[in-house]
Formats: sequence, structure tokens, C-alpha cells
Amino acid sequence: MSISVIIPVLRERDQLNDLVKTLAACAPGVPHEVIVVDGDPLGGTIKDITDSRVITLIARQGRAGQMNAGALRASGDILLFLHADTRLPRGAFGKMMKAFEDGRVIGGAFDLGIDDERRIFKIIGRAASWKHRLTRVPYGDQAIFMRKSYFMALGGYPEIPIMEDVALMKRVKRKGGRIAILPDAVATSPRKWEADGVVYTVLRNWMLQSLYLVGIPAHQLVKFYYKGWSAK
Repeated sequence: MSISVIIPVLRERDQLNDLVKTLAACAPGVPHEVIVVDGDPLGGTIKDITDSRVITLIARQGRAGQMNAGALRASGDILLFLHADTRLPRGAFGKMMKAFEDGRVIGGAFDLGIDDERRIFKIIGRAASWKHRLTRVPYGDQAIFMRKSYFMALGGYPEIPIMEDVALMKRVKRKGGRIAILPDAVATSPRKWEADGVVYTVLRNWMLQSLYLVGIPAHQLVKFYYKGWSAK
């Protein structure tokens, strides 16, 4: 099997080349391609990519739509949706392939790790990982991966302004799909917690997910998501 890494971006030019380089450590022996989908109609991020092997696209701004555009272009058997501020654990691709040895598994994600040594971020990562193991509803910053055939049969990500990851997992659950949460943790940037405040961000995220799961539409919740963090 081969993997298509799909990275939705918007104003991420400062860190994207570093991210592409780190993928080499995740991929020994596993064929893969990297697809970067820019939500800027001028291609402000993709124009600075230095690796000529990276496939670049422009799509209408919105993480869900950008990821769907990348999935349509992808040639891999497995789709890995990776946020630009998240780094995969070493050997991640091989560990993903191992998960698919269980024929019941249709996709999965990694444990959450935050790229900061402060105690509060370690606690947040452990608590979130425990919750996602219990619910089998991982967030997008845990690097969600899925068989392409299954993803396309689901209709891709619902194109909503937030909660596209939760909405996708709701579809998976309704269809009876098995999600694997791998014990190796990603390292995601603490920038959104730092911008909005740690306690506020944690409580807001839990509240918004709870409200969404009981039926409040994402377009009504999005105004509560953004405070000080401008990147998406």
C-alpha cells in the first residue's frame, strides 16, 4: 500500500519546508506522496515550497474543502491528513501500515502530544489521548488517516467551518468502521493554546464538541472558536 499525505495550508510558509523534510524520517520503505493544498488563491504558501516532488494545489479556503481537494488528487491507498503545525512520530508510516493488518481497521490517528515541555501541556496531551481512546473520535491535529476507498465512500469531510474531523468520525461510527488510536504521539504546536489561553482553549474545545454532538450546527458554533488565534 502507498500513502498520500495531504496538508491543508493557509499562511504557513515559515514552517512548511521543515515539515516536508521531517516526513522522510516517517517513511523508510513505505511509498508515499505529499500533497499541499493552499487556501490562498494566490498560492502564498505553496509558491515557496523547495521540494519539487511535492504536489501543490489551490482550493477554496476552508480546511475540510482543502483536504477533500487533496483526496481527489491523491493516488495513494491510504490518506493521511496532516496539519502544517503537527509533526509525526518517527516511523509513523510503518506503524500506520501495521494497524491495517487488522482487516477491521478502516483508519485511525495518533495520540496527541504538544510540542512544549511545560507540565500543563503534558497533562493536556495525556488527558486528550485518554478521551480519544475512549470515544474513538480523534481530532485533526492527531493526524487522521484512512483508507482512500472508505473515505471516498463516506463522501469525504463535510465542508463545514469547524468540527469537520468530529463530523467525519460520526459518519464512520454510523457505518460501523473501526478506528485505531496509535500509542505514538504526534508533536503539535502549542500556538493555539498560547494565543487564546490554555484553560480557555481546553474548555472551549470540549464545550464546542459537546454542543456539536448534541446537534448544534457548526456554522453557529464557529464564532466561538476564534479568539486570538488567526491561523486555521
